[in-house]
Amino acid sequence: MIHPPPSSQTAMASQDHQLHYVMFPLMAQGHMIPMIDMARLFAEHGVIVTIVTTPLNAFRFKTIIDRAIGSGLPIRLLQLQFPCPEAGLPDGCESLDTVPSVELMKNFMVATTMLQQPLEQMLGEFQPSPSCIISDMGFPWTCEVARKFHIPRFIFHGTSCFSHLCSHNLILSKVHERVASEFESFVVPSLPDRIEMTKAQLPPSLNKDGVGP
Repeated sequence: MIHPPPSSQTAMASQDHQLHYVMFPLMAQGHMIPMIDMARLFAEHGVIVTIVTTPLNAFRFKTIIDRAIGSGLPIRLLQLQFPCPEAGLPDGCESLDTVPSVELMKNFMVATTMLQQPLEQMLGEFQPSPSCIISDMGFPWTCEVARKFHIPRFIFHGTSCFSHLCSHNLILSKVHERVASEFESFVVPSLPDRIEMTKAQLPPSLNKDGVGP
C-alpha cells in the first residue's frame, strides 16, 4: 500500500522531472530512525522520497511521517506485507526487536529477500520513476532491483566513516594480529592522528577469538 503526499494527480504528473529517491531501511529502530531523518532532509531540498517498510513499522513511525507529510514535504510511505508465515516466523514479527530467538534471525533476513518481487512491481508503477534506491547494507538483493530499473543503488550503513576507515586500515595492515595479548595497545595505521586501541576493543569481525565488545 502506498500513501502519496498530499497533492493532486495533476501536480504529481508535473513533477516527472524531479528526483525521486526510494529509501528502504532495515526493519530495526537503529536503522529506520536515521534513514527517516535522511528522508526528511532530502525532501526539504525538493526531492520526492518514498520510504519502503512494512505495516507494523509504518505504524511505529506513523506520527513522525504524518507530521512530515502534513508540513508539505514530498514524502511517500510504501507498505509491503512481510511474509512471516512463508519464512517460518510468528505473525507480526516485522522488526528485529520482535524476533523471539537468535535462531530465527536467519528466517527474518530470508523473509526480507521475499520482498523483492512486490517491491519491483510497485517500482514499475511509480510516478515519477525512481531516480535511485538507497537501501540498507543488509539488503544486497536491492542491487539487482536497481539494475533492472537502470538506476543507481546507494548503501546505507549506520556505522561511522571513521570506524569504517579504522577497520579498513586494520584489515590491510593486520597490526592487531601482532600484539601479544588482548589488552596490549597498538596504533591504528594510516591516520592523521595517533589512535591507540587494544584487541579487546575491536568488534568480533576483527577479533573472532577475543573478548571484544
